[in-house]
Amino acid sequence: MSPFYTCKGDDGLTSFIGRGRLKKYDLRFEALGTLDETSTALGLARGLSAVPQIKEILLHIQRDLSGMMGEVASDLDQAERFRTVHEEQVKWLEQQADAITAVVEAPRSFLMSGDTPGGGALANARAVSRRAERRVVEMTDKGLLNNQNIIAYLNRLSSLLFVLELLELKESLPETPSQAK
Repeated sequence: MSPFYTCKGDDGLTSFIGRGRLKKYDLRFEALGTLDETSTALGLARGLSAVPQIKEILLHIQRDLSGMMGEVASDLDQAERFRTVHEEQVKWLEQQADAITAVVEAPRSFLMSGDTPGGGALANARAVSRRAERRVVEMTDKGLLNNQNIIAYLNRLSSLLFVLELLELKESLPETPSQAK
C-alpha cells in the first residue's frame, strides 16, 4: 500500500493544474485552502444540525464546493474544462434562502453564536465562507480566475448560512437567549 504522504512538498512548493509548481502560500492555494475549510466547516455543521432539511442543503453545497475547487485549482487556460459553477447553482442558493426566510423571523438584535452546537457551527461556516469569497475575489482581481458565478455563489452562500442558522435555532430552541438586549 502506498503511503499517504509523497514528500514532494518538502521544498515549499506544490503542483497545480496548469503550469508546474507554486509556493504553498500562493494566492491560489490560499483560496483553495479556504474553500476546503468552508467545506469542512459545512460538514461539521451538517453533523451537528438537528434539522434534516439543513443537512440535505449542506451536503448539496459541499458537493458544489468540491467541483468549484477544480476550477480554482486550474490555470485560466484549463479552467473551462473544470467549470462546474454556473448561474443555476447561484439561483438554487437564492431559492433555498428565500424558502427558509419565509419560515424564520429576522432577529431583533445581534445574534451571538453558540446557542446550539448546530447553530454555532453554521455561524462558523458562514464566517469561513466569507473569507473564501474574499480570496476568490482577490484571485479574480489579479486575473487568475474569470468565473463571476463563483463570486456570486460564495456571496449567496454566506446569506444562506445565516438563515440556516436562524432555522436551526428556531427548530432547536423555544427562544434565542443570545440575542443582545
